[in-house]
Amino acid sequence: MMKTLKTRRGPLQLPAFLPDGTRAVVKGLDAADLAQCGIEAMMVNSLHLATRPGTSTVKALGGVHAFMGWKGVTASDSGGFQAWSMAASGAGLGSVTDKGFVYRHEKNGKKHLLTPEKCIRRQLELDTDILFCLDQCTHPDDSPETQRESVERSLAWARRCREEFAARVGEPGDGDGTNRPLLFAVVQGGNDADLRRRCANELAAMGFDGFGFGGWPIGDDGKLTDMVALTAECLPAEAPKHALGIGKPDNLVAAWRAGYRMFDCALPTRDARRKRLFITSDNYHITLNKNNFFDFLYMEDERHSRDSAPLDGRIDPDGPSRAYLHHLFKVKDSSAERLATRQNLKFYAWMIERLRMEEADG
Repeated sequence: MMKTLKTRRGPLQLPAFLPDGTRAVVKGLDAADLAQCGIEAMMVNSLHLATRPGTSTVKALGGVHAFMGWKGVTASDSGGFQAWSMAASGAGLGSVTDKGFVYRHEKNGKKHLLTPEKCIRRQLELDTDILFCLDQCTHPDDSPETQRESVERSLAWARRCREEFAARVGEPGDGDGTNRPLLFAVVQGGNDADLRRRCANELAAMGFDGFGFGGWPIGDDGKLTDMVALTAECLPAEAPKHALGIGKPDNLVAAWRAGYRMFDCALPTRDARRKRLFITSDNYHITLNKNNFFDFLYMEDERHSRDSAPLDGRIDPDGPSRAYLHHLFKVKDSSAERLATRQNLKFYAWMIERLRMEEADG
């Protein structure tokens, strides 16, 4: 199993969690905050950045790293999920064809076309270290025909993305991103095992630097679907595997057990802004073999108003007290969301470090 991913920013130790900085910012934090929280890589979204300030603007400013002042590894989402969401909303905001996604930011607004080639060009303008191919997401309730069309398009678009990438950067497939960005393809197929196998096998045959799980990873019970593990099993064992959108701590650990080593999700930062904090549990023991290693703090609870304990004494014993953060949320001070977000990212960095320790211990 791969322990490090070679990138132009240096080796990224795996496993790794990438918080979502959709518009080149993790809300409320700057690059120094991210580094202090133990974050080594992050994810931005090429569709949103193409809208504002424009990927050409970011390129003129030296790329997304210079734009943000961020020295760590950066991956860029293709924007396909967002374009699909607009198309699937039924609000007349978009559609999907074999060419790509047609979308509008508002009803009756200007049409935009997101093609595989444009997806790659935008990400290259951002100058991120890991690029993702354009793919067509689906909902688990979509018809078998829609699932099949999604796989057909995702395979065709991956091939076109690869050709555009190869023409501009060089051939992907050796997993060595020391002198070029890396290109990851995304496996679709819904909950159809045969479609998942076919998509994974054909993408592996094309040759990419890594692969992502695409589609809906969570079932009605809140746990990972069987397709998450099956997809990992179908991909080359040595290839890095990214669990797109998998971020709840117990699901992240389950995906790690299934073979994924990269994760991104908006959950920890979104929950922080909603006053829900992740902390280590009193029952976490030595390993993460059981899902009792984390708990929650709900900062609106009045019981915290006189609690002088730090948010999480194991992770940050010198951090702000629970009473202070409760107070900041009560008075609606902007620093409340920042401190809460820092706590959640510190927890995720702790969790990733525990997984690295478990791998080192076999």
